[in-house]
Amino acid sequence: MNHLRNCLKDIDPEIYDAIQKETQRETYGIELIASENFVSDAVLEAAGSVMTNKYAEGYPGRRYYGGCQFVDIAENLARERAKQLFPGAEHINVQPHSGSQANMAVYFTVLKPGDKLMGLNLSHGGHLTHGHPVNFSGILYNVVHYNVDRETEVLNYDDLMEQAKKEKPKLIVAGASAYPRILDFKKFRKIADEVGAYLMADIAHIAGLIAAGLHPSPFPYCDFVTTTTHKTLRGPRAGMIMCKEKYAKAIDKAVMPGMQGGPLMHIIAAKAVAFKQDLQPEFKEYQKQIIANAAAMADEFRKLGFRLVSGGTDTHLMLVDLRPFKLTGKTVEGELGKVDITVNRNTIPYDPEKPFITSGIRIGTPAITTRGMKEDESRQIAQLIHRVVVNIGNEKIYEDVKNKVRELCEQFPLYQYKLKDEYKI
Repeated sequence: MNHLRNCLKDIDPEIYDAIQKETQRETYGIELIASENFVSDAVLEAAGSVMTNKYAEGYPGRRYYGGCQFVDIAENLARERAKQLFPGAEHINVQPHSGSQANMAVYFTVLKPGDKLMGLNLSHGGHLTHGHPVNFSGILYNVVHYNVDRETEVLNYDDLMEQAKKEKPKLIVAGASAYPRILDFKKFRKIADEVGAYLMADIAHIAGLIAAGLHPSPFPYCDFVTTTTHKTLRGPRAGMIMCKEKYAKAIDKAVMPGMQGGPLMHIIAAKAVAFKQDLQPEFKEYQKQIIANAAAMADEFRKLGFRLVSGGTDTHLMLVDLRPFKLTGKTVEGELGKVDITVNRNTIPYDPEKPFITSGIRIGTPAITTRGMKEDESRQIAQLIHRVVVNIGNEKIYEDVKNKVRELCEQFPLYQYKLKDEYKI
């Protein structure tokens, strides 16, 4: 692989420069975006391998191209390891390029344009593909959104049942991208059965927790389960679908040829590598630490005067309400970026601000946990964020916080290989 890395600088110095600077950003910054993580060197190597050269339309053993005998090995390993990781999954398709495409394939399997889809409101923690009007899911389907309770900021399953009885959706989506509490898939199943709906779980954020047995499993309650393979699974950026065996042929057909042609075989190989690593005993300890770090950080935020949506977290993420400090998510995201702390602005339930501004930020602990940080460091990070929030625009404070961020990152190095000398700070 070294010869490839060396030739890039000569062939395309602009891209080489961008990659080196991104490596520097990741190496010396604190990553708190809940949907991001750092892959291993082995996953990086597989993702950058010669398997990117191979077209492999179809599925192992039934391809539309010759020369697929070795990429078939990679895809079969990815599927077999995913089944070990999620033992309740009867059928697995590892070809979707993203979580959004995994969701699209399920919709194409059971819905026709105009059918009713019921998903969590984006501003209450849902995802674009759960029916937002600017997304394909909101354009193609008749969408009804459910919300969290105004007072508790968690799902009220009795209210959800009544709404489902009234609306009678054909498909209910149980899942979220910014919901800090446990999802009760058994209750979702009861609701789906009551109205004769299919049930899909989108576990993109919590897949690693589920695989480690630290969050209730969607199996066997859900007809379909979709996920990304990055986030808490710590694999390459891509998607995956799991379903009951009776839907296997329909799902595979919806993915290819229904939704996409040739799969990305280098990424599927990288998925296989990540799943093998996820099956090791250390992975469960890693997931436990993610939750412990989130709990410690949430506790420290509360002590510092922040308000957390729903009062805290059961998972890897939390939503921080910035209104007590009279600040917006957009402002705080930008100011934290100046000290090399990366978060994303995020709406909070019943947010008075516009979606591009927001009243909150979303914070997650998978990436800092990958670096080896634990509860003490999680509390320190909350304190550093607080220092910025109460000293907006104070360059002296910013410089001190940035130095402390650098010190923390150097204590918990990220990549095994070193930055080129010209990119060292």
